[in-house]
Amino acid sequence: MKKKIKIAFQGEMGAYSHLASKEVFPNAEIIPCATFEDAFKLAKKNTEFKIVMPIENSLVGRVADIHYLITKYKLQIHAEHFQKVSHNLLGVKGSKIENIKIVRSHTQALSQCQKIINENKLETIVAADTAGSAKYIYEKNDKTESAIASQLAAKIYNLEILKKNIEDETGNVTRFLIMGNDVSHPEHKNVKYITSCIFQLKSKPAALYKALGGFATNNVNLTKLESFAVKNTFDQVNFYIDMVGHIEDASLQKALEELDFHTQKLDILGVYEASQYRFKS
Repeated sequence: MKKKIKIAFQGEMGAYSHLASKEVFPNAEIIPCATFEDAFKLAKKNTEFKIVMPIENSLVGRVADIHYLITKYKLQIHAEHFQKVSHNLLGVKGSKIENIKIVRSHTQALSQCQKIINENKLETIVAADTAGSAKYIYEKNDKTESAIASQLAAKIYNLEILKKNIEDETGNVTRFLIMGNDVSHPEHKNVKYITSCIFQLKSKPAALYKALGGFATNNVNLTKLESFAVKNTFDQVNFYIDMVGHIEDASLQKALEELDFHTQKLDILGVYEASQYRFKS
């Protein structure tokens, strides 16, 4: 009998990470973790677990801490998933929107739903996460309080959806990485791949310019390049890049060889199929 896939994520049940986990692995055993690091530790110690981690959002950019944890725990990226984020105003059963005085949620969710908050003159309370806010509302059972969270959270905590899709801007999407401790690259097939890596440059003039030159000369497309500080120093930074292509592609291998020449550290994070979301017009 095939073992059930085990997935861990950060947050309470009903979080957007939980929603992403269910979409990617509908039949998996899903375990919530209190922090991002707790999830990384679990997957590092137990190869049965994969983790579903948000890495960036279309509205607010990079998710704090994830890049540092990737560097620290060296888990491999096995896949990517783009999750649409739709916020909802939730209250206890029998509550009405005109009676709501307080709304609580994660700070990003609150900032993304300012229109409904201002229209209803709601007092905002910043909480650790969206699903945790929904759980709090359920437990407090006060018809004057509400939460901004997912429809999944409403279902789990038996809450009323007072209004759906309350975000100020449409097109709110979070990119998730599915990661695990086992190192494996997919067989090269006729599909598009992403190869991701983190590197540190040698401390020489024009090192970044020279390091990236190999991608240009070998016609390799970079879909992401960003830097983040190395812990406890202002003298060095890490660079994270996503490249279009499989590590077995001759052009990508040549580009990486040139990159390696100009770096003091280079870690391949994973090779995985590009999500179809990338090709939507």
